[in-house]
Amino acid sequence: MSKVNSSQYRSLMITGIVVSLFIIWGCTNETKPSAKEREIELSAWITDWQWKSGIEDYRSITNGLTSVQVFAAYFNSTDRLFYTEENIEAIPNIMKIAKEGSLVKVDLTIVNDQFKEDGKAVQKDSDLLTRLMATKESRKAHIDDIVKLANEYDFRGVEIDYEKVKDADWENICAFYEELYIKLKASGKSLRIVLEPRTPIEKINLPKGPTYVMMVYNLYGYHSGPGPKADHPFIGKMAQKMKQLPGENFLAFATGGFDWPEEGKITALTESEAANLKKISITPVKRDEASGSVYFEYLDKENKKHTVWYADDVTLAQWIESSKKAGYYKIALWRTGGFEQATLHYLNKKDSIY
Repeated sequence: MSKVNSSQYRSLMITGIVVSLFIIWGCTNETKPSAKEREIELSAWITDWQWKSGIEDYRSITNGLTSVQVFAAYFNSTDRLFYTEENIEAIPNIMKIAKEGSLVKVDLTIVNDQFKEDGKAVQKDSDLLTRLMATKESRKAHIDDIVKLANEYDFRGVEIDYEKVKDADWENICAFYEELYIKLKASGKSLRIVLEPRTPIEKINLPKGPTYVMMVYNLYGYHSGPGPKADHPFIGKMAQKMKQLPGENFLAFATGGFDWPEEGKITALTESEAANLKKISITPVKRDEASGSVYFEYLDKENKKHTVWYADDVTLAQWIESSKKAGYYKIALWRTGGFEQATLHYLNKKDSIY
């Protein structure tokens, strides 16, 4: 072997280090896929009041979904759960499509809306929750009611959407979540829990085990003037808040939009309804940079001005991309029904479109 002088030695050492760095960099990139390479897990709700159009959308995007949530079971005047006539008709159809397609998981969503004896509904009834959660015995009775209802149609899981929780009830609510999770797990069923943006995650003791879903919407809506249901800063804020919880959880986005009249009642719109109104816009249709949402103005038959903001396929793609950047790959959509064809195509493929 011939001698190597100091200059040649240094050159060989530098070359070796550079080659080693390239090898390490290559291995690292092979084992850590980029955000765009990771598959999005997508779920969606079907509501009882819009189940027919919801099922049509559902049928079109089953290949893009990993689960569907049947919304919802409600409470009667004696604090017991029941299915609406619409859901009694809808559920067998939903189960049939699940078995025929690639989707296998169907959850039952339970919401704290109560129907009184006179037929009037109290939405998001806080007092109902106080009664249900008051004692270990009352929680057990409610859990037994939930399990019985979920077993009627052999749901794979249960989702709890209890909103407007009183501060004083959170300790009992968290105990209920844990007790329900244990009961469902024993029978092979899962538990998802929907959280409002106002949920004091940092102050309460939410149990480990259930999957959590943060509502990343209602930024603007019935309670405000015109604007998007969500924007990118809001998504980032909610994603950061959810990082206090264990496991991989969901961010939930709302489809469609709202119609704000100059005076009168604000109305919710599906994407298709908003797209139809867009055809009579009196202003250029624009896309909001901060949210990706579409907005415009139109005149009604009485010549009164309305402002519409809504989410289309591009909006959803941007929101999902923001979620991925924040480290969230599980997305829930509120709700099916009234999607445009471009949105159906996007949700089925989940390819970047903007």
